Amino acid sequence: MSIEHLMWVEKYRPKRLDEVVNQREIVEGLKRIMGSAGGMPNMLFAGPAGVGKTTVALCIAREVLGEYWRDYTLELNASDERGINMVREKVKMFTRYTSIGSIPFKIVILDEADEMTPEAQTALRRIMEDSAGTSRFILICNYISQIIEPIQSRCVIFRFKSLAREDVVNHLANICRREGVKYEDKALEMVYEFTSGDLRHAINVLQAAASHGAVNDSSVRSALGISYKARVGEVIRAALEGNFNDARLKMLELTRVYGLSERDFIKFAGEEIMRDSSSAKSAELLRVLAEYDYRLVAGAHPDIQLTALLAELARIGKAGKVSK
Repeated sequence: MSIEHLMWVEKYRPKRLDEVVNQREIVEGLKRIMGSAGGMPNMLFAGPAGVGKTTVALCIAREVLGEYWRDYTLELNASDERGINMVREKVKMFTRYTSIGSIPFKIVILDEADEMTPEAQTALRRIMEDSAGTSRFILICNYISQIIEPIQSRCVIFRFKSLAREDVVNHLANICRREGVKYEDKALEMVYEFTSGDLRHAINVLQAAASHGAVNDSSVRSALGISYKARVGEVIRAALEGNFNDARLKMLELTRVYGLSERDFIKFAGEEIMRDSSSAKSAELLRVLAEYDYRLVAGAHPDIQLTALLAELARIGKAGKVSK
């Protein structure tokens, strides 16, 4: 397929480190340690979604392995297969064979490594030790606290930060210019506000808006389809008013029909609660929210946990009415 027909998020994905949006300190640090390819260490990239972690890892693979990078790079998403079998069957098999010719080593890119079970991480640590002469690992995660210490100690850690408003808006404007799409600065600001520094999500929204002919207030609102923040606010308010069943149905609609991630639901719920931070029960609500956020990070079933969260909010809301 021609590159012109690709999704913009892939079409405009940087191919070299110098093209990466923001993250200049990390890029400069990587260039220093990659001065000698043979000396490249294992690396651990941590940070929020959509800020360039996977893109930087792929740039490294291209620059180190050159034209053979696809043949000598294994890219896996640990959230698809979290257990020890994935490590034994795929990672171990890939790293057991030595590199040939001018290729210094193979590269394993393991995305969402914090989703791996502790047992799988322990097995991975052993493979990292055994294959030190033939392979390098780039582990990518959102929450470094979920990576076991023995793996952390074997990696150079890079902490990615959320992208600034100016960087995201400028990048979106550049894409519009290259695509010949008319745009309004205010509309690009709206995209940033909705995506909260997640550049991947922002580009997807931009492309959807551009399909309407121009990127303006109307097309962006149409591309978003619904205001997730507003809908999550409705769910939280319904739960606090004691309408548990109504809140649960609206929550399931958001997550199953519209594809809102559970983590984004928690994030928007927190913003809704903080909107009324003067409330006497705000502290308790935030404590409950933090508890369920932790459960999701630990790998608990999302639907069950969000339903339980709404039940807890309904209980707090009912208790508040009784006390009055």
